[in-house]
Amino acid sequence: MPGPLLAATIHWESIGPLLVTALAIMGSPGPATISLTAAGSAYGVRRSLGYLAGIVAGTVVVLVAVATGITATLLAVPALRSVLIVLSAAYILWLAYRIATARVGTGPRLGSAPSLAGGAMLGVANPKAWVAIAATFGSARLADPATTDAAAKVVLLSMVAVLIMTVWLVVGASFAPALRDPRRARVVNLVLAAALVAATALALR
Repeated sequence: MPGPLLAATIHWESIGPLLVTALAIMGSPGPATISLTAAGSAYGVRRSLGYLAGIVAGTVVVLVAVATGITATLLAVPALRSVLIVLSAAYILWLAYRIATARVGTGPRLGSAPSLAGGAMLGVANPKAWVAIAATFGSARLADPATTDAAAKVVLLSMVAVLIMTVWLVVGASFAPALRDPRRARVVNLVLAAALVAATALALR
């Protein structure tokens, strides 16, 4: 029905501050963003698109969970929080290993790139995402009533997530031409894998 939408009060002046907050908090280094950089460097943009789509899908799930209040309920259950952390940590450690041992040099890259399903799992289980998105949601009010406000934030922040994740992936892929020397490429892969593990450890604190 168009009635409720027409009756909604849009706070246009809040969009700018919300975007700045989202870019600062959601765009900062974390398990998802660093893993995309590492995937882009090791496998290239094309082979990592499925992983990118999965992370974005997982992030949207978290956005909807925050918007509907599910987040507070989930985080109030210690056992469920522990399960999310264990799943996230296990997948990230596996991904860090894959990045660190990915084929380097000018020859064809062997092995499969991170998958859409893996990206979706990390997007949902990423502990930083829950905290960052919850903080971003509470930083400004875009509309009245609350349901319109939540819907507007989900749409806007979903677009921000696509932009942020794509940029991190492209940045990682931009390293590839400079890494034709196998030794240099191996060092970069190891550094990115270590950064991925470190970012996860910080997010779990």
